[in-house]
Amino acid sequence: MDNSIKLAVTGKGGVGKTTIAALLCKAFSEKGYSVLAVDGDPSANLSSAIGLPEDTIITPLVDMKELIEERTGAAPGSMGSFLKLNPKVDDLPEKLCKEINGIRLLVMGTVKKGGGGCMCPENIILKALIQNLLLLRNEVVVMDMEAGVEHLGRATAQAVDQLIVVVEPGKRSIETAHRIKKLADDIKLTRISLIANKIRDRNDELFVQKNSNGLPVLGYINFDQGILKSDMERLPPWELSPQSLEKVRKITEHIINEK
Repeated sequence: MDNSIKLAVTGKGGVGKTTIAALLCKAFSEKGYSVLAVDGDPSANLSSAIGLPEDTIITPLVDMKELIEERTGAAPGSMGSFLKLNPKVDDLPEKLCKEINGIRLLVMGTVKKGGGGCMCPENIILKALIQNLLLLRNEVVVMDMEAGVEHLGRATAQAVDQLIVVVEPGKRSIETAHRIKKLADDIKLTRISLIANKIRDRNDELFVQKNSNGLPVLGYINFDQGILKSDMERLPPWELSPQSLEKVRKITEHIINEK
């Protein structure tokens, strides 16, 4: 049975993409899917959004120097070394994941732009792991990414069922969405859609629709004080905003039906 659904969630900072990513994970988990949440954002907040305790120790993959050297043949930050361009990574999700609420979390981290080029050991292992997650695993994978498509490439773009750009009713987040679309076009990633967050009224919905430039909107999530309170209390968003989860449940139904 094909239970493979691969989603990449991105958007301008502050629009609530990590909250949306967590709600998507919860909604798919409720439906009985095996769910792997992948945190590829530098701020790495997905752990708290899915409910992992604050004292949970999580080391991002890119900071695991011994593991990276073992798998790639070169130490992070080294220059002129012979690299294994296809390191073994298929065992890493099971080895590195933390699990709670029926969701497994893998924190990848990002390579600091000044620390090395695209052929540095950290990038090699990240690229190999993403290919494994998107091409070979029969489960739901939800990737919480920074505002772009840096983690994706031509080899994996076609495996993404939806690139979801989270926006809010404002020009800046919409403009970011259109920039992301251009980047996605460059790698032939054509399945791009929006989720509109922090919606206060019908005027906000109409603003997003008017400025979407043809990008489909999967759903509208209302502005909710419960989301703010859940962040302050370090709780999963669905605990204090069940109505937001209900909206995302409908979005997951749409994604499943399209699949």
